[in-house]
Amino acid sequence: MKNRRYIVLFLAALLMVGCGTKKKIQPTPTEPVAPAWHTCVVQGAHATVSRGNDRLSATVNMQTVRDSMIIISVMPMLGIEMLRLEATPQQMIAIDKIHGQYAVTTFEQLNRQLTPQLTWQILQQISTAELPTGPNRARLQYTLGKETIDIIIDYTTPQTDVPVRMTQQRLDRYTKVDISKWL
Repeated sequence: MKNRRYIVLFLAALLMVGCGTKKKIQPTPTEPVAPAWHTCVVQGAHATVSRGNDRLSATVNMQTVRDSMIIISVMPMLGIEMLRLEATPQQMIAIDKIHGQYAVTTFEQLNRQLTPQLTWQILQQISTAELPTGPNRARLQYTLGKETIDIIIDYTTPQTDVPVRMTQQRLDRYTKVDISKWL
């Protein structure tokens, strides 16, 4: 009788050990993995924009909150912000601080005159140095009407998940103009 009890306990223990798995099975992801960053700041990038005979070289600071807002500050000299772009997935506001003007547009309105199309995703890639043209330099070319716009951006190292100050510019100091005046 005693042997039978030991045999039953041994078989029960063997069954419990044999039924457990030694290897943990990880579920396979079914959805694409989102980027690892929430905020991104690129400070001191150098941008050159050419349009016809006009050429502008400037220092550019870019702040991005993923899928929410982008602020691009253009400072052609002495670190003074002269042009600012504030963008959300729905609209863009361009502020010309030299002439005291601003214009509001949507991607759809802008893309009626711009080739290739500029989307929120492309603008977010530009502002975070994630373009497929390379990690340290982006080369873009757009056609606006009959003119070609060439953009070269030499990036500094992006800083991710750092605090950003996404303060929108007060527009009551500026005169609103139609975006077509600038295009």
